[in-house]
Parts: sequence; C-alpha cells; structure tokens
Amino acid sequence: MKKIVIVATAVVAAAGGGTVVAASASADTGRAGAATVAAKGIDWGKCEVSGPNDPMNQAQCAQVEVPLDYGRPNGRKISIAVSRFRHTDEKNYQGVLFVNPGGPGGSGLAYAPALARWIGATGHADVAAKYDIIGFDPRGVGSSKPALTCDPHFNDPIRPDYVPSSSKDEKAWIAKSKKYAQDCAKKFGWMLPHMRTTDAARDVDAIRAALGQQKISWYGFSYGTYFGATYATLFPNRVKRMVLDGNVNPKTVWYKGQLEQDKAFERNIRAWFAWIAKYDSVYHLGTSEKAVRAKYYAALDGAKKSPIGGKIGPAELTDIVLSAGYNTGFYIPFAEALSAWINDKDPSGLLDWLNPGGYDNDFAVYNAVQAADARWPRNWNKWHNDAAKLYRQGYKFETWGNVWFNAPIAFWPFQGGLAFRLHGSRGLPGMLLVQSTQDAATPVAGGLEMHKVFPSSRLVFEVGGKTHANTLNGNACLDDKVAAYLDTGALPASHRGPDAYCQAVPALNDPDPTAMTLKAARTTAGKDLPVGRR
Repeated sequence: MKKIVIVATAVVAAAGGGTVVAASASADTGRAGAATVAAKGIDWGKCEVSGPNDPMNQAQCAQVEVPLDYGRPNGRKISIAVSRFRHTDEKNYQGVLFVNPGGPGGSGLAYAPALARWIGATGHADVAAKYDIIGFDPRGVGSSKPALTCDPHFNDPIRPDYVPSSSKDEKAWIAKSKKYAQDCAKKFGWMLPHMRTTDAARDVDAIRAALGQQKISWYGFSYGTYFGATYATLFPNRVKRMVLDGNVNPKTVWYKGQLEQDKAFERNIRAWFAWIAKYDSVYHLGTSEKAVRAKYYAALDGAKKSPIGGKIGPAELTDIVLSAGYNTGFYIPFAEALSAWINDKDPSGLLDWLNPGGYDNDFAVYNAVQAADARWPRNWNKWHNDAAKLYRQGYKFETWGNVWFNAPIAFWPFQGGLAFRLHGSRGLPGMLLVQSTQDAATPVAGGLEMHKVFPSSRLVFEVGGKTHANTLNGNACLDDKVAAYLDTGALPASHRGPDAYCQAVPALNDPDPTAMTLKAARTTAGKDLPVGRR
C-alpha cells in the first residue's frame, strides 16, 4: 500500500507473459504428498537463537520437506521451517494450535513462543498451556528453503517519490517494477506458479500429518485469516478451532482489496492528524486536522527537495507514517518524531524508524502469493486510472504508494488463476471471527463477508477500534472471548450480522501523550506491526 500528484496522461506499459497459473484446488490433490511427509515425521532440534534471552530457546525447530507441486508428490521438494512451543498441561491437552501473522510474507517461526506469551499476558496462560503452539515460515518465507528474494536493494532509500508529478516519473516506477518482476522470474521462475495460498494450505496439512494429529486449531491475523479460511475450505474435517482476526474480504482478492485499503488508510491517517491536533500543546503542529495535514504534506514536499537526515525522501516518510494507520500504538512515537522534525529540524526520531532497505524476502513473497492467487489487471491504464480517480476523490495519503507496492504483479511472468472460492461446509466446526470496525488494512466489510461465507462462524466487532488485527493487545472483552473459545470451543450466541460487540479501549484507541504510563511504554508501540501490506 502507499501516495501523488495527478498525472494527466495514462502511461501504457506492456505486461508480462500470458501463461495462466492453474487454479485447481481440491483436497485430494495434496493427499499423497501429506502421506509422504507423515511417514517421515518431524526431527525436532534446537532453534537458532540470538542470545540467552531469546524466547526461541524455549521452542523446538525443524525443517519439513514437502512437494513443490502437490500434483506431483514425488517431484521436486522444498522445505518449511517449523517451530513448536510445547504444552505443559498434560491432563487437558488440546492438540496443536498453528499461528500465522499475516502477509503474505510474514515469518511465523518466532510466533510459537510469542503467542503463548501474548495469551498469558491476557490472564489466560492456562489456555495456552493446553496446546502445542506451532509457528512456521510459509513456503518461500524466512527460514524455509528456498527463501524468495528478487532484488535485495529494491527498497533501499532513497526511492522515487510515490506520487508521480509527470508521465516521466510514472514511467520510472513502471520500469523499476517491471525489472523486479523480471528478476523474480529469472531467479525463481520454477517456484512462482506454486506460491498460491492453496499450496501453502496443503503444506500446513502435510505438517499436521507429520505431527501425527487428526485435526488442527488455527490463529490467523490479517492475511492469516484468508490462509486459515483456505485451509478450512480444503480440509473442513481437519479443523478443530479457528480464530480469524482482521479478516480479508474474500470478494476483493486481491486487486480490489488494495483500492479499498486506500480509502480506509485515508480515514485512519486523518484520524491520527486529528489526534495530533487535539494535543497541540504537546506537538505544536496545529489545532485542527486540516492544519496538521497541511504541515505533514509540506514536510513531504520538503523531503523530495532535501531528504530528511539525508536518508528519508517522501516515499520513506510515507512508509514510516503509514504505521500510525495500522496501529494506534504508533500515535505517540510518530507524532513526537514528526514534531521534532517540523518544529526543530531534528531528524533523529524519524531516522530511528527508517527501514534501511532489505527485507526483500517479505516483499518478494507478498507479490508472489498475490500474483499467483488471483488475476490482476495487465493493462497499465487500468492501474493508472483507478489510482488517479481515487486521488481526485481525496484519497491522497496511500493510493499511489499502494500502486507501487503491488506494481510488479502487473508484469509478473504469468497471469494468476481465478481466486480460490472459499466456502463453509457441514463438517466445519464453529469459527471465531474478530474485526475492528475502523481497521484500515482489512476494512470492516471483510469481517462481514467472511461471516457470510462460513455460516458456522461467529463474528465479534471491536467497535471503533482503529488497530489492525487487535486481539491479544489489551482489550479484555476481546481476549476473554478468544480464550474461552480456545479453551472449550465456546462461542457467542448467533445473531443477524455481528454476533457480539466489544468497545475499543479508550486508553489504547485514543492514547494520552501526557500520561506517564504511556510515556514509559512508548517504545513498544503495541503489538508487532504486520509485515507488508495485508
């Protein structure tokens, strides 16, 4: 996701090859592959750790070999990095609980001990103790082999301004995006057609079989909701419990979903500007949302002429500030950093949050999965016209940045297949869906639509919540419902529309920068920010 000046003339660019990746996704496809993996089991060992206090010291790790193509189970193999944080309550053992942080492209290996810690912090350590919590890096991610990377320097600062002020500027980004797609094809063309979410879901089932489990439970954040829902559609009889937090809208996978994000991020970033104005006595950036917004865009224009601290151009500044649209935990530190720069020309706060480049694995997998999962426009006029229209309508903050974050897909070496059709079935148990009503990364319509797709699910709204995928982050109303469900399968009673409501916690949703407790905790900035743009 990501911003703009309207370009009057559309830029036409040639798309990549016309081959369409297969969209077939029956459960039978992966059966032989899962059986082969099950026969080998999992050889657990120690995890790679960074030091004596690394929580991964408490986990076990392994590589699980799986077929690249489940249609050819005896063909080429890849491996999935898996971690396990073992249960301690033998008497009440509940089986395995897989966790996925989202993405596509998010590494989940460290989430095995992390999820246990987060559940424990909500006062429900006894629930976490009943599960073997399974973290993993999906195919192509992190410690899995191979890990995709196409151009490690693609996102190095300073990049061109996201907002093209001329057709020349737009053509420069098009050329950059096209080359990235070509680099991916050159290095991993053999793997890219097998990066669909359905492929990753079959990997999960193979891991389940290797663990000797008949069923799995699942905790998915953001893209992890679509991932989990795909597994539930393919393998309904293999599901015990499923928590889906921050739901992807299955009707907008994936191109239309980016357009809906642009609107939601505009709303959320303006809410942050209004919050800054509310505390003008602290930040001195203006007493109205409009005044703060004007100062931000002036700083953005200035960064194009003279990069902040010599390293932050307008693209980098947008990326930094974008996090405040994801998570209200970033309100205070980013307001401080922006205020220090605008008022005192002190760039240190913003530089502390600068991504110095790298992280190409996240970016490569993000594009690879979304390109394979669904069909995207191949005519650049469509991309340009949709972005220009949104920009004219006032959605300026993230529209063009989002275009360039996804633009390599317009030039991918093949066209994705039809999006996989999610559906519930009689064999699927009740699922717990959680949705913050002001979530920008996965707008509220996603929760409502996912609820329709899975009739046995129950939907909980966090009313007014602006933080993306906000369970296990301090809202006891949400967290108690999640814990009860994971413990006993208890779900809210069924109603039309959402089945239960929790109010957003004022101290978290509208933080007070004058409160000493928040000042002491400001470096934590809430739960981990999801990787990429889900």
